[in-house]
Amino acid sequence: MSSPRRPGLLTDLGAVVLTLVLVGIAGALGRWQYDAWQAHREAEARDLSGVTPVPLDDVMGADDPFPAPDLGRPVEVRGEWLEGGFWVADRELDGRDGYWAVDPLQVGDAAVLVVRGWAPEPEAALLAARGETALTGWLQAPDGSLATDDDPDDDVFPEIRVADAIQRVDVDLYSAYLVAQEPAPGLQAAELEALPSPSRFTGVRNLLYAFEWWIFGGFAAFIWWRWRRDATAPEVGDLDRPAAG
Repeated sequence: MSSPRRPGLLTDLGAVVLTLVLVGIAGALGRWQYDAWQAHREAEARDLSGVTPVPLDDVMGADDPFPAPDLGRPVEVRGEWLEGGFWVADRELDGRDGYWAVDPLQVGDAAVLVVRGWAPEPEAALLAARGETALTGWLQAPDGSLATDDDPDDDVFPEIRVADAIQRVDVDLYSAYLVAQEPAPGLQAAELEALPSPSRFTGVRNLLYAFEWWIFGGFAAFIWWRWRRDATAPEVGDLDRPAAG
């Protein structure tokens, strides 16, 4: 004979309530960690190109590494143009190949490279920036693809690298460059090369914690299901034994 085993009503209800509480807490904590992951990515990927400009010194110093969270931020500078300008090849504007005109602007004891505009062909006269000026430009990080310069002796570079440009000026350079919002006479406004995008590893710890909490919630539900199945399984009684002869 077999008879079903069932836990008491209070025990059954208590197990259900405990399971629901644990699953609810795990789900809520997982959601909180997931939202934190999303917030980290959104903060890193925010587009700062339209915010109010701030002085360059408020964002970084001449000896500071490039501040990645401020990529694309408009900054204000005031200084004097230096000799040592150059062109950067293979820069597009509205689908057309062309060149950037880049000149160093001395700001205090250092200089910052400024993209003054775009031209379809390099012209020496367009690099003749002289005198003092004040301008607003978007903060950009130097290029790092290590493209080869086929002719190191000319004024055309394959990309903007501080290590290359420092040889053309007598002062230190910022580890950043600016794209001027207003192009110089004879040039067209250059397009921004880079805006922030989140790294694949941004906030990954929060994402892993979210998965851990959800797995814990699923495990709690599984434990309840296993306990309920075992608690209500038929109980096999002793079989009738043959009488002793």
